[in-house]
Amino acid sequence: MKFLIIIPTHNEEKNILFTLKSLDQQKFQDFFCVVVNDGSTDKTQEIVEEFIKDNLKFKIENLAVSAHEPGAKVVRTFNQGLNSVDLKEFDIICKFDADIIFPSDYLKKVNQVYETQPKAGMVSGIVKIKKSIFEQALIFDFKDEKHQWKFENISSKNHIRGPIKSYRKECFLDMNGLRPVLGWDNIDVMLAKKNGWETVTIKDLWVKHLRPTAYQYQNQKAEKLGEYFYNIGLNLPLTMISSGKSSFKNKSLVEFFTTMKSFLKQKAERSLSTEEIKYIRNLRWQQMFNRN
Repeated sequence: MKFLIIIPTHNEEKNILFTLKSLDQQKFQDFFCVVVNDGSTDKTQEIVEEFIKDNLKFKIENLAVSAHEPGAKVVRTFNQGLNSVDLKEFDIICKFDADIIFPSDYLKKVNQVYETQPKAGMVSGIVKIKKSIFEQALIFDFKDEKHQWKFENISSKNHIRGPIKSYRKECFLDMNGLRPVLGWDNIDVMLAKKNGWETVTIKDLWVKHLRPTAYQYQNQKAEKLGEYFYNIGLNLPLTMISSGKSSFKNKSLVEFFTTMKSFLKQKAERSLSTEEIKYIRNLRWQQMFNRN
C-alpha cells in the first residue's frame, strides 16, 4: 500500500526537523509526504526546504497565513495538501502533526494492520509526551530505558488521536473527509464507524509528542467543550448530561455553567448531515448506557 502523509504546520522551527527525519528513517518507504506551511513567520519554511531539496519523497506547499480557528484551521490546511496531489495514487491517507517523532517501524506496523484487516478504516499507535526533561541524545530512541516519556492521558488508548491519524482511502471517502470544526478528530471516528469501518490502535506502538495537545487552550477548556458538543450534533439533554459528567469529574460547578452557556450560544450551521447527527446522538446514548 502507498501512504500519503500530510503535515499541516505553522511556526514549528523547533520540531519539524525531528518529524521529517523520523519519517525519512522509516523501514516502510512507500510513502509521499506533503508539508503544508500555513504562513509560518519563523524558520519553518527554510528548514523544510533545506531538508527536502534532494528528497523526492517530500514536498512543501507554502500558504499565506490563515485566520486562527481551533479545529477548522488545521483541517483546512490539511485539505490544501490533499488538493495538491492525485488521490488515485494512494491507498492510505495520513494527517500527522509537525511535532511528532515516529519510531522507525511505525509505518510498517500500521501498514501490516491495513493489509491483514480489511475492515480497518483508521489505524494508529498511541501518543506519549515527555516528562519534565528528556535527553536530546535519545530523541530517536524508543527503548525509553530511563522512563522519560509517559502516555498522554487525555483519551483512552482505544482512541485514534488527532496528531497521528491515518485512514484507508475508502473509509476517508465514505465519511466525506474531515470536517473543518473543533472536534473533527472525534467526528471522524464516529463517522468511520457509521460507515461500517473499524478503528484500530496498536497499543505497543507509540510516538513522541513534543508538545501537549491543545496546551494553549487550557484556560478556555469549558468554552471549547460547549462548542465541541454543538459541533458533534448533541441535543440539549445529551449536552447537559455530558457537561455534568465533565464538571463532576473536574469538581467544578462553574465548568458546567460555562460549558452550557457556550453550547447555547452556538449558531453556526453544523457540518454534519441530519443522518450523521442522528447516528452520533444514538451512539452517545448507547455509550452512556453501556458504561458500568
